[in-house]
Amino acid sequence: MKKFISVIVIIILILSYGIYRAFFDMNNLPEGRLISEVHSPNGEYTIKAYISDGDATTSYAVRGELIFNTIKKNPKNIYWNYREDNAKIEWIDNDTVIINGHKLNVPNERFDFRRK
Repeated sequence: MKKFISVIVIIILILSYGIYRAFFDMNNLPEGRLISEVHSPNGEYTIKAYISDGDATTSYAVRGELIFNTIKKNPKNIYWNYREDNAKIEWIDNDTVIINGHKLNVPNERFDFRRK
């Protein structure tokens, strides 16, 4: 009986992880087409905005990618919003940016419409 329960728990964990990776992980977002690129006031960061065309089945979406200019670190997705076709990016200071009305403190905060 314990073996059976263990197998069921493992199957549930694997399925849960698969659903998370497929639908909620910001690292698996579509690349899209570059529409905007804005540097932070001190040049430490760059935000690149991409538009993702959902074809006939879904609407456009905007993805914001944070680029680290002064340290060697991989780019990080920090913004993902559905039903948008442009990106208004405004730096408030060296670590605070507003993307389409959503205020983020970089590099730690992110906005994902799926997690509202």
